[in-house]
Amino acid sequence: MPPIENQIASFQKNVGAFERCIRSLQQDQFLKKLKRWSPRDIVAHLIGWNRSLIQGSNQIRKGELPFYDIDPGENYSKINDAFVKQFSSESREELLYEMHTSAEELVDFLRTLSPDEWDHDYGVRHKEAVITIRNSMDELIADYAHHLKQIEDWLS
Repeated sequence: MPPIENQIASFQKNVGAFERCIRSLQQDQFLKKLKRWSPRDIVAHLIGWNRSLIQGSNQIRKGELPFYDIDPGENYSKINDAFVKQFSSESREELLYEMHTSAEELVDFLRTLSPDEWDHDYGVRHKEAVITIRNSMDELIADYAHHLKQIEDWLS
């Protein structure tokens, strides 16, 4: 399987596992804060990242720093807070639909890329790190896994 397809499969696996976890929650659990965020807020922020990675990848291909890396706040707090406000519904079904749809849009976009674009160093740097489309996807895949574990730990 080509590297792009391997990464897409990992992404889809993590999105699916996260979605199953969210579906298992009672409505009050979905809206209850874990610490700073509720599971609802986490879903909203992941929707934002799914969509932003398309725009950010196009910026990377132009040799530009993605918009979300410009003054993101500590641990991307500014951009994440904006996503939580932007996707403000309290309907689990509505938000999961948005998450699923935005993940499919991202996968469709990724499949338009050539293997060269996937790994190419376009000269984009953030805090001295090389930014590629592949390592940007790695971070999103890890974010899904991180939030899944966070919710599972909270439930146990």
